[in-house]
Amino acid sequence: MRILLTNDDGIHAEGLQVLERIARTLSDDVWVVAPETDQSGFAHSLSLSEPLRIRKIDDRHYALRGTPTDCVIMGVRKVMDAPPDLILSGVNNGTNLADDVTYSGTVAGAMEGTLLGIRAIALSQAYDFAEDIRYIPWDTTEAVAPPLLKKLVATDLPKGVFLNVNFPNCPPEEVKGTIVTSQGKLVHGLWIDERKDGRGFPYYWLRFGRKEEEVRKGSDQAAVRDGYISVTPLHLDLTAHEVRERLSKALA
Repeated sequence: MRILLTNDDGIHAEGLQVLERIARTLSDDVWVVAPETDQSGFAHSLSLSEPLRIRKIDDRHYALRGTPTDCVIMGVRKVMDAPPDLILSGVNNGTNLADDVTYSGTVAGAMEGTLLGIRAIALSQAYDFAEDIRYIPWDTTEAVAPPLLKKLVATDLPKGVFLNVNFPNCPPEEVKGTIVTSQGKLVHGLWIDERKDGRGFPYYWLRFGRKEEEVRKGSDQAAVRDGYISVTPLHLDLTAHEVRERLSKALA
């Protein structure tokens, strides 16, 4: 099995190193094409106004000045001599749950693989944050992901479907199991932080924050909160099928 890895935290991210070790439990044919710099929050964006510049680290590792989506396309269409059988994106530094999947470059890496007709899985690890330091239990992902991925890879999926996997913030021995979940819901929590530079001119930062609604039973949020691995099947078809008939009647 040939595997392509990417992420949105960048080529030097610890989560990517963890992912490569995980991938090597599945295959020896592992390739890496990851962003040269942090691309968190770039979602499913393409670089259309700037050239893509690639840096070869060795025969199987490449850094690209581009987004996770660019990386997948470059890996499949240019770097690899034959397409991969599996694309793994991550392991992200932090969860990608609920509405955050729409912002996630990690999820977008898997999404692009699915558009290219390749089985794809996004992986993310929850963490603690205390005194301005992130405490990320990478050992949890590394311990529990290999047997889980073997089961997921062996499972047939419809075309246009990929998987979003989130690991809970706990030691590996405290993981309670795996739940197949639905996408949860968050209240929009981004706001604008206005500041001034040294000459008094204003500039702005997007401040990141999320306020959870009541966590729905069976959602990805509930699973990770309760110490379970969340596996959410996502699909590319964004059509609200349940509304089509109502709209058709309204427009008749």
